[in-house]
Amino acid sequence: MTTLLVIAKEPRPGRVKTRLTPPFTPEEAATLAEASLADTLDVVARTPARRRVLVLEGTPGPWLPAGFEVVPQCGGGLDERLAEAFAGCDGPTLLIGMDTPQVTPELLTVDWAGCDACFGPAEDGGFWALGLAEPDPARLRGVPMSTARTGAVQRARLADLRVRDLPRLRDVDTAYDADLVAGVAPGGRFAKALASLAPAAQQ
Repeated sequence: MTTLLVIAKEPRPGRVKTRLTPPFTPEEAATLAEASLADTLDVVARTPARRRVLVLEGTPGPWLPAGFEVVPQCGGGLDERLAEAFAGCDGPTLLIGMDTPQVTPELLTVDWAGCDACFGPAEDGGFWALGLAEPDPARLRGVPMSTARTGAVQRARLADLRVRDLPRLRDVDTAYDADLVAGVAPGGRFAKALASLAPAAQQ
C-alpha cells in the first residue's frame, strides 16, 4: 500500500498564496490556503494508505485531521525539501502539495502493478503529484522549481522508469486559478471560502 505525503506551509497571512494578493488581502489569501489544505488533507485521510505524512513548514492547526504523522520540512530549496520528504519513506510513495483541493481519492489511489513511478502534470508547467515505487531523493535534487519547465525536467528524470501519467490538474496560484478550481469542486471548503470572499475582493 502507498505512503501518501503532503508538503505544505502553515496557512499564515503573508506566507502563503502571495500571488492571490491582490485582489485578496494577505489574510484572505491565508483563509483560502487553509481551506485548500483542509480539503487536500481530508481527501488524503479518505484514501487507503500505509502511512499519511504531512511535511510541514510551520505548526499544525485545527485543520489537521487525525491519522497523520507530521514531520518538519528541512531547509534549502524546494527540490531539497521534496527530496528529503521522499528520503524518509520506503516502499511506494506518492507526494502531492496543498494547491489542488479538487483532488480525489480515486486520483490518489495508484495501481503500482507494472509501473515504477507516477507523474501528475500541472497546467502551469509544474507538477501536482509525483510517485516513486522505490523512493530515490536523487531524482528530485537539482530540478528547477517554480518555473514553466519544472514539470518537463522532473518528468525527464523518470525517463528510465515505467511511468504512469496522471491527469493534468490546475494548481491554485492566482485568482483566475481559484475560480476555475472552485468550479471543479464546488462542494469543498475551498469553493465555499472563495464564494464568501469573492464579493469583497471585487469591491
